[in-house]
Amino acid sequence: MLSIGRAVMAGLLAVTSVPAAQIQEEVSITKSYWLHMNSSPVSGEMIEVEAQRRSYVVLNAWESDLAAKLKAANPKIQTFVYKDLSSTRSYACSDGADDSDLPTGVGYCAADPSWFLTDPNGRRLEYDGYAGHWQMDVGNPAYQNAWADNVIASSKAFDGVFMDNALFACDTYHDGVCPAAYRTDSAMREAYRSMLAGTRQKFVDAGLKTVANMSNARLHEGAWDSYAEHLDGGFDEWWLTFGDGDLLSEYPEGWSRQLAEITANEAKGKITWVQPHHSGAEQPFRYAFASYLLAAGGKAAISEIEETDRYDNASPWRAEYDWKLGEPLGPYSAVAPNVFQRSFQCAIVIVNANRTGSAPQTVRLPGTYTNERGAAVSFVALPGTTGSVLRKAC
Repeated sequence: MLSIGRAVMAGLLAVTSVPAAQIQEEVSITKSYWLHMNSSPVSGEMIEVEAQRRSYVVLNAWESDLAAKLKAANPKIQTFVYKDLSSTRSYACSDGADDSDLPTGVGYCAADPSWFLTDPNGRRLEYDGYAGHWQMDVGNPAYQNAWADNVIASSKAFDGVFMDNALFACDTYHDGVCPAAYRTDSAMREAYRSMLAGTRQKFVDAGLKTVANMSNARLHEGAWDSYAEHLDGGFDEWWLTFGDGDLLSEYPEGWSRQLAEITANEAKGKITWVQPHHSGAEQPFRYAFASYLLAAGGKAAISEIEETDRYDNASPWRAEYDWKLGEPLGPYSAVAPNVFQRSFQCAIVIVNANRTGSAPQTVRLPGTYTNERGAAVSFVALPGTTGSVLRKAC
């Protein structure tokens, strides 16, 4: 189960120049990941193909054999095991015994009753829309230690742990009802910071990387960085495009907040996974992909999704992911109000983050480039919430 900085951050990405002759040997800056959490069948052909394409893959605890096969196909791929931070699952408990492999860190049957969060009337909180998911007290040190110890013990076949549901609002999954123990969003966030900080050293000592689902961090100033401080990376499940006609533009909690997730993590050598939602239509894809390239360095990865929570087959592989753009020549910068550009040795990436339907902004290029349709152009006129990757021969 997955839950669903205005200023340009100049100077955050280090630039290393390489001779032009080496550019064609460069690996594409684009990285992608695969969230395989619905336990769907995976063929040998899929393993061979996706192990080469993806930099990261998330699997369930009972898929250690699949993790080994992916590693055999590509030793560089990083495998993560799915574990929910915030809930235990009653459906994974039968006849008083928890399943041997769990999607959580604490089994429903084994959990201490004091670890369950309750509403103001003393009733345990079950997640709306997710039957059998019961919210736990992440601020309780005993729960924190049990969760981390159990996860580490069951993660030996993986490179890291994907921590789902690092929440920010106290009424997430039960709208309008906050736990009695955490009646405000700030109290809830402090509980999660406590858990991430309190368990951090355990995962470091175990040699396991940690990436948490921090969706909706953009709505809470400073929230992304305050959690990422205690992690190896973050995942934004709803990134820039929430559907073909629902694209996030620039405003205080908008476009630049989500770009800042990547730039801040890249500057600290941390992982960022971003997930645009759309059907594959041209505008949302190009807007999200170009925005990703404005900030990406060596760690960030992108993977689109059409149907929410459908984590079975790998996301579509785009030909654009293989484009060799060369090294970035610096961070992205503004070239007009809410219009941003980043230069690479063999490309220019431009994004108009003004609202959808706003007038096109014309940007002249320093020469002739090839657009996505293969046409030679010396300028582009981009309407709001659109992006373009323009290449030149190198």
